Amino acid sequence: MNCTPKFPSPRRNLAYTQEDFHFCHLLTKTRRRVGKSCSQDQTASQRLPCKMGSVSMATPVQELATDGQDPSERYNYGGSGGGALNASVPLVEIPTVDVGRLISSPSAANHELQKLSLALSSWGCFQVVNHGMTNSFVDRVHEISKQFFDLPKEEKHRYIREPDSIEGYGTDMIVAENQTLDWIDRLYLTLNPPNHVQLKFWPEKPETFRETLQEYGVKLGELNQILLKAMAKSLDLEENCFLDQYGEGALMTARFNLYPPCPRPDQIIGVKPHADASALTFLLPDKEVGGLQFLKDNEWFTVPIIPHALLVNVGDQAEIMSNGVFKSPVHRVVTNSEKERHSLAVFCIPSAGQEIKPAEGLISETRPALYKKVKDYVSIYFEYYQRGRRPIEAAML
Repeated sequence: MNCTPKFPSPRRNLAYTQEDFHFCHLLTKTRRRVGKSCSQDQTASQRLPCKMGSVSMATPVQELATDGQDPSERYNYGGSGGGALNASVPLVEIPTVDVGRLISSPSAANHELQKLSLALSSWGCFQVVNHGMTNSFVDRVHEISKQFFDLPKEEKHRYIREPDSIEGYGTDMIVAENQTLDWIDRLYLTLNPPNHVQLKFWPEKPETFRETLQEYGVKLGELNQILLKAMAKSLDLEENCFLDQYGEGALMTARFNLYPPCPRPDQIIGVKPHADASALTFLLPDKEVGGLQFLKDNEWFTVPIIPHALLVNVGDQAEIMSNGVFKSPVHRVVTNSEKERHSLAVFCIPSAGQEIKPAEGLISETRPALYKKVKDYVSIYFEYYQRGRRPIEAAML
């Protein structure tokens, strides 16, 4: 199999996103604390960041939308290249991988491995079906997300983020005076390792929330192992080649997302363009409302909805492991003015103490290593995005 990688071009001028802040808080020892000088009388939507080294919290977007408040200028992202954000973009036919066939007979598995390799080397993502979860269970996961965000404000605020934590319920943390805010509310939760789980942020309502999310995390852990082995085999590598780089204490975090109807979808973005710091990201998209877009060859493409399928995308750390064969894609979420949108993203992240490097089988005299050996990759993630650069550039040789 020809696995000669094409050197990935650095993608610059990407806006800072809340994902960067999320990874920075969860995976490094340095944490920013909320500044004590912020006026208690100001509403969160009016607050500006305090002095350097502190942050403040914006008002949950759902509350702005419910109260009929006009979004402030802080939400004005502007269009891409001067065009409207909600302009029509092409629909992309991302390959669909059948996990059942991946783990079945060699002939069936080989066909799926070819599709997997093509998807990850061209788009960096694929749709997953026959993933071991029943349609009814996937519907339960959808439902607990919707039920949580439908709770009264006072109930949701029981799980609001604490000053020194990114976990819990809320929206963007304001870390810079000129920061553009995303039109999204989130519930961040750590699923693994067990000693990192903070149950005080896990909602008790709906009553099935904790049980359903825990089961979902277990199933995704199994799926993550299957796919990492398949990714290695698709490149003619030993099947544990990528999995061995995860290390002990690998992290799994969940992010429940709510995008309320937006009054200015042409100018306000759901999530700014970014790539993920994970190895793999599993997205359970809304069953009816689209909005996720991927960037390829400087053009945005909309991802189609396949009922009960999962969308899997490569993160920067898998791009490094594959020596650039697999691409960590830049993606964004656009808004709409009519319907709210729900999604659930789960990030699978190698242990911070584990050394990540290109697989030896993908390095030769004619195909040199494109990346350095790195540890605690996410510690540089936030810094590089703030400078308007792809964090993965720091790992490039």
